[in-house]
Amino acid sequence: MAKILRRERLVPNIHLLEVEAPEVARKCQPGQFVIVMPDEKGERIPLTIADWDESRGSVTSVVMIVGTSTQKLSLLKAGDEIPVYVGPLGRPSEIKNFGTVLCAGGCFGIAAIYPMARALKRSGNRVITLLDVKANYLLYWEDRLKNVSDEIHISARDSAFDCRDYIPKKVQALLEKKKKLDRVIAIGCTYLMYSCAEATRPSGVKTIVSLNPIMVDGTGMCGACRLTDGGKTKFACVDGPDFDGHTVDWQELFSRRKAYFEDEIKSLCEWEKDRFA
Repeated sequence: MAKILRRERLVPNIHLLEVEAPEVARKCQPGQFVIVMPDEKGERIPLTIADWDESRGSVTSVVMIVGTSTQKLSLLKAGDEIPVYVGPLGRPSEIKNFGTVLCAGGCFGIAAIYPMARALKRSGNRVITLLDVKANYLLYWEDRLKNVSDEIHISARDSAFDCRDYIPKKVQALLEKKKKLDRVIAIGCTYLMYSCAEATRPSGVKTIVSLNPIMVDGTGMCGACRLTDGGKTKFACVDGPDFDGHTVDWQELFSRRKAYFEDEIKSLCEWEKDRFA
């Protein structure tokens, strides 16, 4: 059992979850994830590691509510325990001095991009951070990311910000303005990562995406997280989660992510009905 140290709502629909997991905290690297079960009857779900503290023995992730399991996690309190907390899993992200790196994040990816930006900055890169939000009340961790970035930009559809373009237009604008980006890293919903990869495809700037297909065991045994990359079948849990956004079969990935959409809605409705019965 793993004890919850802190759970707080950052913005509507997105919650921070800090868990006491000293063995995991000692081994965390940027880009990795944990597998969590909210209760003994819940499903196993992956959560990208957003931060960790070795001295405190804690690991932090950000949870976006999309179904029954994430709804359960959002209701936990400090002191509660969860039956399964496994990690760190996945291949660590490649961190070295590339030059100028654009880190793009949206939704839960705003937090997930933080350890990447921090590590890249420490490795001597010039870090430009681009955050995508629909409105100003959905923006969080801006100060944290400012501390590890040379520049920070917002892509939004809100009059509170100067920029009201969708993220691919902002990526293209930065490519034109900076003339040279050595790498782009995008983390967030599947569409955000796809659109960033398409925006950089004409220029050929290497674009790394952290894929989040349906996952069960997280160790390469179940095959649920399979995808096609460069014409070959790979598994996000053991071959990733980082992949080259220009070689991923995005249409297949979109299709596979929708496979249990109706079942997820039904599950959440049934659970909410039982909860308030």
